[in-house]
Amino acid sequence: MLDIKELRKNPKLFEQKLQTKDPEINLSEILAMDEHLRSLKTKLEELKARKNQISKEIGMRKGKDVGSFSQELASLDGHIFSVESQVPSIEGTLHQALGCLPNLPFEEIPISPSPKDNVCVKIVGEKREFSFPFKNHMELNEHLKLFDFVRAAKISGSGWPLYRGMGARLEWALLNYMLDIHRKNGFTQIMPPLLVRPETMYGSGQLPKFETQLFKIHDKDYHLYIIPTSETALIGLHADEILEEKDLPLCYTAYTPCFRREAGAAGSQERGLIRTHQFNKVELFSFATPEQSAGIYEKMLSSAEEVLQGLELHYRNMLLTTGDMSFASAKTIDIEVWLPGQNRYYEVSSVSNCTDFQARRSQIRFRRKQDKPQYVHTLNGSGLATSRLMVALLENNQQEDGSILVPKVLHKYLEEEITVIHG
Repeated sequence: MLDIKELRKNPKLFEQKLQTKDPEINLSEILAMDEHLRSLKTKLEELKARKNQISKEIGMRKGKDVGSFSQELASLDGHIFSVESQVPSIEGTLHQALGCLPNLPFEEIPISPSPKDNVCVKIVGEKREFSFPFKNHMELNEHLKLFDFVRAAKISGSGWPLYRGMGARLEWALLNYMLDIHRKNGFTQIMPPLLVRPETMYGSGQLPKFETQLFKIHDKDYHLYIIPTSETALIGLHADEILEEKDLPLCYTAYTPCFRREAGAAGSQERGLIRTHQFNKVELFSFATPEQSAGIYEKMLSSAEEVLQGLELHYRNMLLTTGDMSFASAKTIDIEVWLPGQNRYYEVSSVSNCTDFQARRSQIRFRRKQDKPQYVHTLNGSGLATSRLMVALLENNQQEDGSILVPKVLHKYLEEEITVIHG
């Protein structure tokens, strides 16, 4: 959430920056509501001050006629009640309106509404050249039997994955490999709940904007959301806390399945594991001081890249434009891996600096010695999402006979020394 005090200082500049993310944003209603609320509170203070003054006058006139003062006191009580009754509703509406505003982008972010204008800032490796007609992961799966989308649909409907046999084992190997890397790099492993309270979703920036994209349980006993990413759970770790500066940064990693309603468009490019309602992901999340923020960002990006470098996959880093960034982010770099079967790059990680945006919504602060507490910076990144990573492994490591070479870094995570997957 943005600081209303800062917004008041230069509303035009704020509006211009916010419109680079969403051109429809107009701050006039919010500013008018804020001004009205402040005038009500000022009026309330004046009424209460007058009431205190009248009460003192009555106290000083013992045994004397205080009829006129009593009448004014009664009138003041009525006015105070009238003004006070308006404040909570306006505060709630203003809070909700502020909660719908995205984070401000950093100055260096390219301004554009289109992802076509994302800037490539790094390329690692090269696209594999095939000496035979290569297959996409769905065609490879016809013989390898790593996934079963037909039975998954029978269980849950379309858009849900089912891993089987070596597919399940390879997925598990990937998850353990990634967690080992991130623990080595100083991230503490967490196993968070998969269902979270609305307040936690709000703190992460998922609510109210993305309500329709979330799975939830809402009945007489529970009002919980199923996490779309473990970022939403990890932000809740320190909600409503004041941390000590000496304890920062706090760096976490977590594996969870993730759930999203929107499963992508139909068609050959979006089939299989490319976009599903459920997918596995290892997350990176950090709480830092503003001064630590940039360094922690690079640490998280480097840890995510190390995964791909160990797997010897070709990828590129893309600095996202203002219009392609997430709601809560001030800066995002997407790591995109090359998928031959789709003839394009696909995101496997998105590393974002959210500055104090989520911390303000979640009330997470830190204290410098005896100074007044201030909001931490939060940072998050995929480390990585495995569904598209699995596609990249299968398609880039396929052999002419349809078998798959298993990257060396994964051998130790399989029960046997499996170096090739055959159908």
